[in-house]
Amino acid sequence: MDGGPAHTSGPDTGPAPGPGPRSEPVPFAPGSLLWDIAGDIRLLLSLPAALVLQVAHPAVGAGVDDHSVFRTDPWGRAERSLDSLQLWIYGGEQALEEGRRLRRLHKDISGTDTRGRPYHALTPAHYAWVHATAYPVFLRAARYLSHPLDERRLYDELLRLGAVLGIKQRDMPRTPEEFWPYFDTMVREELERTPVVAELLDPRRPIPPPAGAGTFLRRSWPLLRPPLARLQVFVTTGLLPPAVREHLGLAWTALDERGLRLLGAVVRTVVPLLPERLRYLPRARAARRAARRT
Repeated sequence: MDGGPAHTSGPDTGPAPGPGPRSEPVPFAPGSLLWDIAGDIRLLLSLPAALVLQVAHPAVGAGVDDHSVFRTDPWGRAERSLDSLQLWIYGGEQALEEGRRLRRLHKDISGTDTRGRPYHALTPAHYAWVHATAYPVFLRAARYLSHPLDERRLYDELLRLGAVLGIKQRDMPRTPEEFWPYFDTMVREELERTPVVAELLDPRRPIPPPAGAGTFLRRSWPLLRPPLARLQVFVTTGLLPPAVREHLGLAWTALDERGLRLLGAVVRTVVPLLPERLRYLPRARAARRAARRT
């Protein structure tokens, strides 16, 4: 594979026919890297950076801009996206159905991107890019917030996860060595500061309190929201690869870097000390308990 986009044909709405029976992807189980990291609460700190990488692609950004409810229902959208992601790793056979459901959900998402090009959410290059953003963000988040990961093992597992989501092997770089030229080309030739990127990195963006928030949180939200928003934008910017920050014109100083490293040191120290009910997201906790019973 060369350094260009993995695939650029039209929308791919189903499996390609093959000469023999098509084997289903194997669901994830204890012992895999993704099983260990995808349910850890530190995931909540890294996901916004992956989202910014995704919507910096003009087609993906336009799809979110045109079809997502991230402005009108930010907490609901976040909750549904997180639950879907947890199903991919901890859902067993449900993971495969969730992958099929997502493809059905995206089947009718199309339009024109910021460069005047038609897009479709299931165009292989676009769908694969959304998945590919997990690799650089997981690696950077691990270095700051937990411990460095085995890069090849992580990439192999993300390819497996891509199969769960219906992404064909031909649409992703096959190895980490092929991934980085692909990524550099995407940053240089495709990514831009789309309107959605600008909104996600604006700490003044109006966000209501979470649905179902108690009286105290609702009343204190005007005071809590600004510092929480600034922290979220700070961590998101810091976890973006430096080349992406530079390409998107995002400021990041030596002082910022020291601040992120300090925050990471605190997170690395505190999170492992938390009890399981606080350290892991609900679906991950349930899966871990079930695995111990078998």
